[in-house]
Amino acid sequence: MCAVLIVLSYGSHGPGSSQVTSLTRPRHRGRRHTVHRLAHNGRVNDVSFASLLTSEGRALLDEVHGTEPARELAVATRLRREHPAELVSAALGQARLRQRAVAKFGAEDAGRMFFTPNGVEQSTRTSVAVHRAERLRALGVRSVADLCCGIGGDAIALARAGIRVLAVDRDPLTVAAARANADALGLADLIEVRETDVTEVDTAGYDAVFVDPGRRGGRGRIFDPEAYSPPLSWAVGAATKAPVAALKIAPGIPHEAVPAEAEAEWISDGGDVKEAVLWFGTEPGLVRATLLPGPRELRGRGLPDPAVRTVGRYLYEPDGAVIRAHLVAEVAEDLDGGLVDETIAYVTADELRPTPYASAYEITDRLPFNVKKLKALLREREVGVLTVKKRGSAVEPEELRRKVKPQGPRSATVFLTRVAGAPTMLVGAPARPATT
Repeated sequence: MCAVLIVLSYGSHGPGSSQVTSLTRPRHRGRRHTVHRLAHNGRVNDVSFASLLTSEGRALLDEVHGTEPARELAVATRLRREHPAELVSAALGQARLRQRAVAKFGAEDAGRMFFTPNGVEQSTRTSVAVHRAERLRALGVRSVADLCCGIGGDAIALARAGIRVLAVDRDPLTVAAARANADALGLADLIEVRETDVTEVDTAGYDAVFVDPGRRGGRGRIFDPEAYSPPLSWAVGAATKAPVAALKIAPGIPHEAVPAEAEAEWISDGGDVKEAVLWFGTEPGLVRATLLPGPRELRGRGLPDPAVRTVGRYLYEPDGAVIRAHLVAEVAEDLDGGLVDETIAYVTADELRPTPYASAYEITDRLPFNVKKLKALLREREVGVLTVKKRGSAVEPEELRRKVKPQGPRSATVFLTRVAGAPTMLVGAPARPATT
């Protein structure tokens, strides 16, 4: 089967956040102020990374495994008596990266793999990479040129699916990490790692091409596809030359920018949107939402936007992939429901119907936006655990919690939204199917 695949990436490339807190303390005369620094506050470089691949480096990695941040300084001080300071810092830094990578790769793999800071941040979550690899395998793909391979997350999933991989990147440190990961996971026979510019790679001998352009620059995330590295136009050209190909970009791409001949798939994992995939040569014009774990698949039926209706007994919050894929209408039709507002992706219905594509809530109260009224209602209901969700509201959930000061043994969920254009608060709780 001749097909071309383009992948639009999200979640796993999402930006991290940091908060700087300034504590002002009174100065004491004659007392020296000591600043404790992390043991590995330098940047990862080729030399320090290479030292981790030596027998001494690997033994040191085993020794610092699981070191808690509060103990890093003491551990570093002890280890530097017997090992080079740069190697100790590199090992502790790698241990921290491995801890961060557990969420994406699982404890077993993350504990054996090698990472760079960007590699942890931008690599594909294993569940998503496995889903894509399995679909490629089902298309008959047996070899893939993985261009802009990063630390090798996708290459690992492809190789484990029995697919031979050429993993290419131009950054020496990233290439070293990808090669070390293929070796550490016993996949070196299936993964060839090459350091070169992806635009110079001849992919003619491969069943498929997978391209993951760099989408971050010196100032953070890049939104202009032509500013990617390599540019989107080049990646599309490389994709269309192969029997099967894949390209990752941001999932917020306007639907009108999706080629008419493409099949589009948005993927979420645990409710968080991670990637969108454009497939060429399969079902042109088809749009689907795939939910992991599962997978569960909702296919577009070309429905018009749902009608707005009065808020019923139940409110449904569609999965993020469903919303990104513009398939809320399909969910509404399956639930015999409508929208609470023409601009808001909340579906309301009178009956509770099971669906994997949306979370259901039973609504007990509908109020115009008024903090005092909500506070009084929650006090009357003895609500101490309050979940705040918002869509179409400028109010921040934490701000609302501070103002209403929930207290009591019960729990509730409040939706800050618009109903028929008016700011509204819908109060309820997760719906539970009736038992027989």
